[in-house]
Parts: sequence; structure tokens; C-alpha cells
Amino acid sequence: MIDEDAEMNHYKSWSGLKKQLNECLCDPLKNRVSYFLTRYHEVHNSYGRASIKLDGKELVVFSWIDMYKQERDTHERWKETGVYDSDALELKNKWEKEGTLSEWDFLQAATDFLQMPIADALTCDNCLIRIFAILDRRVGCRTIKQIQDSEIYKTYPEWVQQFYTLRFEC
Repeated sequence: MIDEDAEMNHYKSWSGLKKQLNECLCDPLKNRVSYFLTRYHEVHNSYGRASIKLDGKELVVFSWIDMYKQERDTHERWKETGVYDSDALELKNKWEKEGTLSEWDFLQAATDFLQMPIADALTCDNCLIRIFAILDRRVGCRTIKQIQDSEIYKTYPEWVQQFYTLRFEC
């Protein structure tokens, strides 16, 4: 979960960010994978929804509902420990494993990804950044083969593994 007051680096408009993400896609996925974001401006705090689609079908969704699940988990942890810490590693790991990520998490990962070297993105702790990276055109055949042979991706949550499988099939 991110601090809404801490604006993401170089995030001026969704259309600009989406264009940058689309330009990074490898050629076989250019017209198949799409990124989606909508914001409900009439709703308190402009909550929204983000997704990654393949051939028009949503593979994974990130929404304000997941933000509430994160808030609930943080509150439960606070009741148990007396510490209110939404950045606690155990919570972040739980949310990534379950795919309980909000549109803010999606936006933060997208802006972070666009600012880092591809080698760092491929090994990043953030599952979303690794997804953006594995779909990236800068990842060559040898690197794809090394990742596939190492089978490290099999330790990732299933919702993440599907993107690796998709790229391997390309």
C-alpha cells in the first residue's frame, strides 16, 4: 500500500504511463497484452481499479477493495502487536502471495519499473515489477531461457507464474 500523498515519480497521466508500458512490451505481446486503469473520481478518495489483460481477458485485477483488505490486515496486526505498520514485510509478502494489491500498488510498481534497469526489475522483490519485466522487449532469448531453466518462477504465486508462462510461450 502506498501513501497517496507521495505522488509517484513521473506519473502525470494514465495515458502517458500506459503508452510507456506498452512500448516496453515484447513484440509477440504488443497487441495482446494491455494495461487498464480507471479512477472513480466521484467516489471518496478517487478509488479505482487496474488490471492486466491478455486478448481482452483480465488475468489479474487490482482494486480499491484490495486496499480495504490491506487495511483490515494492518488493523488486525495492530491489535495483535500494538504496532501499526502497513509496510511490515510479513503483510507485504501475504498480499503479494494472495494478489491482494490495489490500483495504487499497480501504479507505484509501474512508475518504479519504468525508472529501473531491466536486470534489477527481473530480480525485484515486487511481483508486479517482475511481471512488467518479464513481458519487456529488453529481456532477450538467453535471459528468458535462463529464467525458464532455473525454475525460480515456480516459487512465485500462481497469479505471477502465468505471466512467465505466457512469455516462455512467445
